[in-house]
Amino acid sequence: MRSLRRARRPLLIAAAVLASAALVAPTVLGVFALLTVAEAVIATGLVVLTGAVAVLGVALRRLHRSMREVSMEIRTQTRTVTETLGRDRLETIRAMDATRARVNRIQSHSLPKLTREITGAVTRQGRHDYEQQVAWNELSRYLDTAPFMPPLRGWAASPDVLRVLVRHIDRLRPDLVVEFGSGASSVWMGYALRRAGGGRLVAVEHDARYAELSRALVSSHGLDDIVEVRTAPLTGVEAATVTVGDEEVVTADRWYDAAVLADLDGIGLVFVDGPPKATGRHARYPALPALMPHCTEDVVFVLDDADRPDERAIGDRWLAEHPELHRTEEHAEKGAHVFSRKGV
Repeated sequence: MRSLRRARRPLLIAAAVLASAALVAPTVLGVFALLTVAEAVIATGLVVLTGAVAVLGVALRRLHRSMREVSMEIRTQTRTVTETLGRDRLETIRAMDATRARVNRIQSHSLPKLTREITGAVTRQGRHDYEQQVAWNELSRYLDTAPFMPPLRGWAASPDVLRVLVRHIDRLRPDLVVEFGSGASSVWMGYALRRAGGGRLVAVEHDARYAELSRALVSSHGLDDIVEVRTAPLTGVEAATVTVGDEEVVTADRWYDAAVLADLDGIGLVFVDGPPKATGRHARYPALPALMPHCTEDVVFVLDDADRPDERAIGDRWLAEHPELHRTEEHAEKGAHVFSRKGV
């Protein structure tokens, strides 16, 4: 198209020259009396016609050249587009091949592994659920509890660890049981003490509102004469730096207000299920050193959630500082370690 625009100016000039010649020719020929008027007009017409043909020929030539240039430009653009589409198609094919390869790897490696993991997790969970249901039924029948008991598991102790506690209550017949934490487990142990024929339970709770709820729960089961829920807010204690494996651990700087424990003596069983993990590292460690001087010779400490690294490390510290103690690991959903004096 640019070629046509370039050719337009010469064509206009040539046309103007021919037009001028056509107008001047009759006059010149008439002056010199070389042609008649009719012959002069015919000659002028022939000149104009010849010039028009010449101009048209030049225009056609230029038009042909322009069309050839346009055709070449079209072929160039077509080739460019085709090459671009070809590269895009090749990249698309490569991307699809890579995606197909990843899918094949997932199908052949990751998916079977994930399936096995899910199957294993579901199987383990099913086994845990079954074991907890069995423990619940055994406790309910053995303790002759009320028909509507507070739920266990989750934040509360699991039925299997309650079964461990009930077994030690039956064996020891303790006059005093201390529980760090309160709630559903307080009610179940209250029933166990009633069945054992005596003893009382002091549950230590740091949260005042939860302590009130626990008291109401105990009262609804008619266990006020056996279970006492005491509120003991977490207060400052001296933190320590201890070595656990290759790790330096700064222990929690809060524990229960020890003032609520001052009148306790002759403790035969301690269930350590608090403070909560969020209190800090090794938050449950102070229970044994704080209560050991007030315990009977055959006292038993039961540490819940012992599958957690912190609780296992707490047990290691207790054993290192009290070599007279022996640890038994009970099979329980969240882990339960039982500490007692050797030979007792």
